[in-house]
Amino acid sequence: MQFVKINPADNVAVALADLAKGTVLSAEGAEVVLAEDIARGHKFTLKALSEGDTVIKYGFPIGHMTEAVPAGAHVHVHNLKTGLSDNLSYEYHPEEAEIPESGRIYGDTFEGYLRSDGRAGVRNELWIVPTVGCVNSIAREIERRCQDLRSEHIENVVAYTHPYGCSQMGDDQENTRKALAALINHPNAGGVLVLGLGCENSNIGVLLEGYLKDYDRKRVRFLQCQDTEDEVEAGVALMKELAEEAGSCKRERIGVNKLIVGLKCGGSDGLSGITANPVVGRFSDLLTAAGGSTILTEVPEMFGAETILMNRCVNEEVFQKTVRLINDFKDYFRSHGQTIYENPSPGNKAGGISTLEDKALGCTQKSGMSAVVDVLSYAEPVKTPGLNLLSAPGNDLVASTALVLSGAQIVLFTTGRGTPFACAAPTMNIASNMPLAAKKNNWIDFDAGRLLDGMTLDGLGEELYEKVLRTASGGKLKSEDCGRDLAIFKQGVTL
Repeated sequence: MQFVKINPADNVAVALADLAKGTVLSAEGAEVVLAEDIARGHKFTLKALSEGDTVIKYGFPIGHMTEAVPAGAHVHVHNLKTGLSDNLSYEYHPEEAEIPESGRIYGDTFEGYLRSDGRAGVRNELWIVPTVGCVNSIAREIERRCQDLRSEHIENVVAYTHPYGCSQMGDDQENTRKALAALINHPNAGGVLVLGLGCENSNIGVLLEGYLKDYDRKRVRFLQCQDTEDEVEAGVALMKELAEEAGSCKRERIGVNKLIVGLKCGGSDGLSGITANPVVGRFSDLLTAAGGSTILTEVPEMFGAETILMNRCVNEEVFQKTVRLINDFKDYFRSHGQTIYENPSPGNKAGGISTLEDKALGCTQKSGMSAVVDVLSYAEPVKTPGLNLLSAPGNDLVASTALVLSGAQIVLFTTGRGTPFACAAPTMNIASNMPLAAKKNNWIDFDAGRLLDGMTLDGLGEELYEKVLRTASGGKLKSEDCGRDLAIFKQGVTL
């Protein structure tokens, strides 16, 4: 197969391999002769288009032509312009979710760690969470000194350093406090040392008073560095206490209704929306049908495809929350004097993605066909099982961290160009194409490019579902021992 026409309504197709000028292709009984070389993942016209004509991909507009082109012409940033505009008015046109039949039922389970608050962890790790960037070096030293606490039942010791916690104002400070509290309470941690300085805005006292009232006292310890003579020794001693408690935890059978999986893409190419993202969408449908939850974020990368999600909202209330989610993010861009549609990235463009509509229609494939059950603010926990939308930007580190803060125990990360990135939860890197999976075997956990090599969407969706359950039961991913990144969403002024 040399190319794919994604939707019958499309007037462009996507090359599945590098195609040379003059190549003759048969499309729906008609021949198309390529007018120029077309790289893998890039688009070409199936018929002649005039200046101003709408380009259709995935069955939806992705922009309009800025010049006339013949059939077989390359369609990309040089001749295609976004059709998006500012805030829009939306109407709710509910659509029934058409989810393919599967054998998945509510009885599916994984081997995890049941916590006292009823949530489940897929890892049992010791975490060090600084309240402020000033103590990052101390956190890293305690992490280094405590690596020997790893054991059969304590899978890792990790310090989650960050530059925030002080000199922030308004929503920034609030985001930091909510983020720290969510991380401290995350079920993947069997024990957490909260490491404060003492004079910071988001100090331990502030967190305890307004954000950590219901923390698990068996799993969490606090240390304020200004109050102790040797903060490293004191920290190591507290970590040993936590290790004794966490080391007694054992995996047990837990229903997938307690599993929350974050959905993210990064370094996308022209095949991401054709292979990796639809496979993740099929997984999402399987997990939510079995009683579990998924979270879709990257709000700026929904622009141009938002009505697809809006019409799948379970009711008018969730629809209105989705409208606010989209328009509030546009207001956020404008408040900083930024262009709303300054997207895709250089790497996206090199891979064949031309406009934000093009990117968004591929990105939202990760949501599958399920109904949208809720919309979450930043660091707000999942409350309703099913597909949730989350307010966070498209940046890989910030968005993936946001997924974890809302309760994701695992993050699925699709990529067409490759990334070694790992966030605070086990991060499964999923390739959109087979060459990437072969070249970066040390990064990639799952090859969705096989969808173009004889595998079916249902088959790969089931395979990914089983891999996620194995991961939740302790199966290691390639990024897990290569460092973790924590990136809190910063929106405003630093003092």
